[in-house]
Amino acid sequence: MAVPGREQVRAAVLRYVELPGARFLRALGFTANAVTLLGFGISVVAAYLVGSGWLVAGGIVFLLGGALDLMDGALARLTGTASPFGALLDSVFDRLGEAALFAGLAVYAIREVSESRQLFFITVVLAALIFSQVVSYLRARGEGLGAFTRAGLMTRTERVVLLGVGLLVQQIEWFLLFIAVVSCITLWQRMFAIRDLLNKGG
Repeated sequence: MAVPGREQVRAAVLRYVELPGARFLRALGFTANAVTLLGFGISVVAAYLVGSGWLVAGGIVFLLGGALDLMDGALARLTGTASPFGALLDSVFDRLGEAALFAGLAVYAIREVSESRQLFFITVVLAALIFSQVVSYLRARGEGLGAFTRAGLMTRTERVVLLGVGLLVQQIEWFLLFIAVVSCITLWQRMFAIRDLLNKGG
């Protein structure tokens, strides 16, 4: 299922954010792999801030890391250094950075959330983490089978934006619930999209 306007938004982000950012990073002497690792490090810092109770600061830092994540692929293409290993590195550290934030949210729940809300908070953290990771796994597994798709409502870009905004407005548990529900829907959308592609290929 294609989301109306998604491709237009992505094209605008590529033109006005990714490419200018990649050119700036190239001028500073960064490699694409260095940007990938830097983005992961920033996500870990965001997770620490969130776990310490500084949700707004954590949200700002996490969105900064997410912005860098947009630029490593563009930088690799711009410098002619795109490689299978670079794509692998990017994919692995994207997952680790996202998981780090969820871990920070779990620590926040244990340290800062009242006992009456704690079970709900930890449940939505785990649900959002599990469904998000399976959505990403399905894309990777599909590609391994020759079925390339980004089908579904909730891709990683949407998750990063929603997590950052949820932290900024300090209503993260409701954003997590939304991410969990829509990621569950996306899981099935993507699974059947891959099935259809495989059937066509067969």
